[in-house]
Amino acid sequence: MRIPILRLGNVLLTSIQADIPDDLVQDLQSSLLGQLERTGAIGVVLDITSLDVIDSYMARVLSETAAMARLMGSEVVITGMNPMVAVTLIEMGRSLEQITTALTLEQGVEKLKARLNETGSSSAGDGAHDRS
Repeated sequence: MRIPILRLGNVLLTSIQADIPDDLVQDLQSSLLGQLERTGAIGVVLDITSLDVIDSYMARVLSETAAMARLMGSEVVITGMNPMVAVTLIEMGRSLEQITTALTLEQGVEKLKARLNETGSSSAGDGAHDRS
């Protein structure tokens, strides 16, 4: 099983549709970072709407992936976090404070556009990018 990563202009979009094993979480991280390097994307939306639970390993990898993407010049938004996942993350001490979150995919894209406009990057989906 492979998790698809879609490109929409300057934004990469991926959605985790089911609980996945640790090796697939690691593969997603590698693939996403590789796509960032190849495409020069300035934003990432990671949708976790379908996840009912999240374990400590996935929480750590998602947090690290977002930090790595930021170091590569991309803004990251995680969408679709349900209350149980939020509670679990807090209980594990993983508040994801440095990561922008949104309830829905639509809100996530809007937040990403706003963040990109704040930082002076091209708006999401317009096809141009500024990776200085």
